[in-house]
Amino acid sequence: MSSTDAPRHRLRHRATAALATLVLPAAALVGLATPSHAAAEATAVTATYAKTQDWGNGFEGKWTIKNSGTTSVSSWNVEWDFPSGTKVTSAWDATVTNSADHWTAKNLSWNGTLAPGASVSFGFNGSGSGAPTGCKLNGASCDGGDVPGDAAPSKPGTPTASGITDTSVKLNWSAATDDKGVKNYDVLRDGAKVGTVTGTSYTDTGLSAGTDYSYTVQARDTADQTGPVSGSVKVHTTGGGTDPGPGPGDKVKLGYFTDWGVYGRQYYPKNLETSGSAAKVTHINYAFGNVQGGKCTMGDAYADTDMAYTAGNSVSGQADTWDQPLRGAFNQLRQLKAKHPGLKILWSFGGWTWSGGFTEAAKNPAAFADSCYKLVEDPRWADVFDGIDIDWEYPNACGLTCDTSGPAALKGLTSALRTKFGASNLVTAAITADGSAGGKIEKADYAGAAQSLDWYNVMTYDFFGAWDAKGPTAPHSPLTSYSGIPQQGFTSADAIAKLKAQGVPASKLLLGIGFYGRGWTGVTQKEPGGTATGPAAGTYEQGIEDYKVLKTKCPSNGTVAGTAYAHCGSDWWSYDTPATINSKMSWAKSQGLGGSFFWEFSGDTSNGELVSAIDSGLK
Repeated sequence: MSSTDAPRHRLRHRATAALATLVLPAAALVGLATPSHAAAEATAVTATYAKTQDWGNGFEGKWTIKNSGTTSVSSWNVEWDFPSGTKVTSAWDATVTNSADHWTAKNLSWNGTLAPGASVSFGFNGSGSGAPTGCKLNGASCDGGDVPGDAAPSKPGTPTASGITDTSVKLNWSAATDDKGVKNYDVLRDGAKVGTVTGTSYTDTGLSAGTDYSYTVQARDTADQTGPVSGSVKVHTTGGGTDPGPGPGDKVKLGYFTDWGVYGRQYYPKNLETSGSAAKVTHINYAFGNVQGGKCTMGDAYADTDMAYTAGNSVSGQADTWDQPLRGAFNQLRQLKAKHPGLKILWSFGGWTWSGGFTEAAKNPAAFADSCYKLVEDPRWADVFDGIDIDWEYPNACGLTCDTSGPAALKGLTSALRTKFGASNLVTAAITADGSAGGKIEKADYAGAAQSLDWYNVMTYDFFGAWDAKGPTAPHSPLTSYSGIPQQGFTSADAIAKLKAQGVPASKLLLGIGFYGRGWTGVTQKEPGGTATGPAAGTYEQGIEDYKVLKTKCPSNGTVAGTAYAHCGSDWWSYDTPATINSKMSWAKSQGLGGSFFWEFSGDTSNGELVSAIDSGLK
């Protein structure tokens, strides 16, 4: 989105005899692995059961998990069924739980990782016969996921929904096929299993009124092999009032959520809920997907779809399970949408670091659009996204790299995206705010491209910063010009005026706000225009800091050109405050703009005061 995008004690019982042996399935370690990859991992990891002691009315059992593969195993989860009356009474070296006669053992924090060739055991005391059946290891079938000569089931048909009420829905789907027969189907609501049935219909109950849900199904054969997940069907229960999202005359209030924020920043989709921000924005851009080889690709697959969320950092308050089809931020955003049915989410591709891929994409716009559509509309998460945003910095101009695709390249891409995604999806773009004479706005046909877009996110920030190490100090997001500005045309007003003059409708322009400041050190002058010795220290990068930090670390003590600045010690910072944001929103309304967007959520305070300022300012 900008030059800041790249950041990026235990009891043991001696075993005396092994009376029964049973090999459990090998692990499919990654929930979204392809079938061939899952099978390769599965056959490399086994679990063996032994009854080590038997005293008539009780016994001691032991499981041994062995990694015979070439890569490390990061966790293990053993499941089995006991006959009625048999149960585990105590266990060591694993966490053992049950649901009726179905038992599950999970590794502890210290014994989950197995290097190639390594093995680990856990044991338990039990009562009853002690003969386990239905064994699984990390969800795969007993022989490693692929029974020789037995193919996994096919994908069931996409469910259809009927009989929708405030609290229930009936689902039907066409049957999957399998060479040895389908045993049952798992029904998944928002990625989590809610039921298992032998037929091809299921009624889900206990739902919330006026809420969005997404359902898929997955077949299981007689060898307990699972097939691919079906396509998804979206369901909105009746009642509960309505939240249709922004109407035709409503202002867009959009924020960027970054995939890397879940790491060092520990900023999760749940923070959007606890801060109150999710209820005050209309749209979220999820950043970023990559652009490689002329195609849209995943940006960070682990953060996006596989990272396991604890109950404490989950939107729903429920912890992810190892076997659910979709985890990561995508699943959390799905949960967020269930709480806010009118909220729209777009997947943003490119950004400062990955804009170089658009040059190749521009050579075949139709192929690029097709790749993006297949990725965004993948059945595993199609219900999460309402469209696509492209962040090309900068077409036919220079940013991190230089592009010479020509002034029509952006229009070609946006036209192809609209054709592929259709009228029911949002298609948007983030663009330059360089309003200087001969500047970047003049390098591309933004008016032509706008014909295919719902709006532009005009990046009206990062005009000035400590990349000019010696200054002069200047606000990085001036609304208007001022005496002594280092570069004419580097203001929000100039950018908006030039885009309007080029023919872009004002209603398709969103004013950009940075939830951070830019600063210098070695500064003696309070007012803008002072000299400096270099960038001020920042938490993640020199010369840049979040608003939530600057608010108390270096409070603003002046304003210039509609934005705030602060001189504290030898540091000089500029950033927007709730007051300056409110003024900027008034200006945006006076210009007939479509609304505002910001970069990005994690820079705000824990109670979302900057988001609140945008929300109130645009009402």
